[in-house]
Formats: sequence, C-alpha cells, structure tokens
Amino acid sequence: MVNVIRLYFDENVEIAIAEQMQVRGIEVVTVRDLESLGDSDETHLMRATQMGYVLCTYDQDYLRLAAEGVAHMGIVFAVYGRTTIGDWIRGLSLICEVFTAEEMINHIEYLSY
Repeated sequence: MVNVIRLYFDENVEIAIAEQMQVRGIEVVTVRDLESLGDSDETHLMRATQMGYVLCTYDQDYLRLAAEGVAHMGIVFAVYGRTTIGDWIRGLSLICEVFTAEEMINHIEYLSY
C-alpha cells in the first residue's frame, strides 16, 4: 500500500484547489477527470476507496455514510461558504504533511476556519 496521501475531489469542490494541490506535488483526481459527474455519493466513496484516495468534499452525505460504517480511505470535509480556496489548500497541505495514507483510513478531517 502506498503510504502517501492521494486526493479524490468530488464534483462540488473547486477545480482550482485540485490544480493547486497538483502544483504542490500531491496526486489528485477529480470526478471530472474520471468523467463520472453525477454518480452517486456511494459510488464516489467506493471508487475513491478502491483507488486508495482520500475523498475531499463539501457534501455531508459522506459523513452519514461514514457514520453508517461504510469503510473509506479518509474524508476531508468543509462547510461550503465557510472555507476559501486558500483554506482548502493550507488544510490539505497540512494533512498531507502530517498524516500517512494508513492513518487516514476511516478517518475524517474537518476543515474549519
């Protein structure tokens, strides 16, 4: 298993964040890259997990899925309108520096500023 965090952005998170994380050397995939816009939250979480990626989202449905016991490689959640693109970049950069992919398994990080 790769121990470096890789990020999966659902369709609600701004593409600019993914682009900035790529500039910083973080492996990123977006649902747009995968041509899977409109897939269900369950499908996105399953795909991210199968690929070994931490899912990044504003969507509270992923928190519900995790609370129901759905296994995942990690979720980074922020409340829409309360975090800027810069907040996401700083938060994700820190997460990628201090956590390993293994430590993120079934873990949720909340971005709040």
